[in-house]
Amino acid sequence: MIRNALLIILTIICMAGCTMAPVYKRPEPPVPASLPTGPAYKETAAGQTGAAAGDIGWREFYGDEKLQKVIGIALNNNRDLRVAALNIEKARALYRIQRAELYPTVNASGSLNESRVSADISDTHEGKNVRQYNANLGTSSWELDFFGRIRSLNDRALEQYLATEHARRSAQISLVAEVANAYLTLAADQENLELARSTFQAQEATYKLIRRRFEVGASSELDLNQVQTRMEAARVDVARYTGQVALDGNALNLLVGSPIPDELLSTKLDAVMVPKDISPGLSSEVLLQRPDILQAESLLKGANANIGAARAALFPRITLTTSIGTTSDDLSRLFKAGSGVWSFVPQVTMPIFDTRVWSALKVIKVEREIALAQYEKAIQTAFRETADALARKGTVGDQMAAQESLVQASTNAYRLSDARYTKGIDSYLGVLDAQRSLYAAQQGLITLRLSQLANRVTLYKVLGGGVGE
Repeated sequence: MIRNALLIILTIICMAGCTMAPVYKRPEPPVPASLPTGPAYKETAAGQTGAAAGDIGWREFYGDEKLQKVIGIALNNNRDLRVAALNIEKARALYRIQRAELYPTVNASGSLNESRVSADISDTHEGKNVRQYNANLGTSSWELDFFGRIRSLNDRALEQYLATEHARRSAQISLVAEVANAYLTLAADQENLELARSTFQAQEATYKLIRRRFEVGASSELDLNQVQTRMEAARVDVARYTGQVALDGNALNLLVGSPIPDELLSTKLDAVMVPKDISPGLSSEVLLQRPDILQAESLLKGANANIGAARAALFPRITLTTSIGTTSDDLSRLFKAGSGVWSFVPQVTMPIFDTRVWSALKVIKVEREIALAQYEKAIQTAFRETADALARKGTVGDQMAAQESLVQASTNAYRLSDARYTKGIDSYLGVLDAQRSLYAAQQGLITLRLSQLANRVTLYKVLGGGVGE
């Protein structure tokens, strides 16, 4: 009874044992407390706030139904995200293995030992066969975690598991943003292709008209060659954007993990519903909830816990090996009274001189400093990405307004130049210049529309949006 009571007390002490890991305190972020303000950060300077990006599901943010379906297919099929999910299962299993070290492992065993005793050593001076049956229940080398070594290793395994979960969430955020950007890029290039085709058709019609005028002497050969130059340039753009659309489609199919039905693809950028506009406000603390930063912090916590395990290795380790059972020379009497046996083998191991233990502690402390530097770098990277996205957001609106005005002015200039050429006031060179300016302005407008939409996608991503639906 006394022995059992002592064993129970030791077990309770072990389960409630302390840890020698340093007390973890979140480091101060190595970035300003506020996001940048100034002329380029109009909405940030105004202090607008709204729902956190992490609280806005990707279906709510991306209101376009076709894009929602494409993202949904990607989340189901993408191999990188599938590997990330499998890594979580692996980390969870490893954590459970490590946690099991806190508890004793109880095993049951049974055996039969049969041997021959020679007549020379037999007490009866006659050879005989000796048979022994055994049945035992016990635990082997269970470490009493007085100094928190196993508990520290358990904490490290837990943080590694959490880091893997954060890595999966970060992978999903990146995948959602990449699919959205690839989808928008494909739509923009399809619009560029349509613009190139319409421009080529218009130039081809003009070329045929001027060629007839040249044949009757109403236009010069210079006019004919000039319009042919623009027509062939438009033909080159048609071929170029045809190839680019195919490349965009291949990239999107790779991200999604399967071919995308044609009915889910948008033929024009204007046909895509604009993603929801978000504003993070002024505080930079919103960045601390990004999955990649949480992952870096979990790894830092794991390195911190590992110090406790390394420190505990400098102190004695106490292990218990116990068993109870029965032994008999006859199977029928194996579980009868008088056949019981037991053993209790405590063992203490005290490191006296082992320089490897001290070197391991130093290595683990350096690893913690590395994890700290990586955590701080992750915060700085997040701050830079958010600042860049906000700077782009604060200026792209003005660029869009100016570009739309440029397209309108170029349209009017082309209309007037064509009218003056038709009336014989100007040469065809003025029409060609106006056409070239209009075409470039229209291409620039498509590029800016894509940039504006991509900026919203990027801002949603860098603020940690894209996990929930």
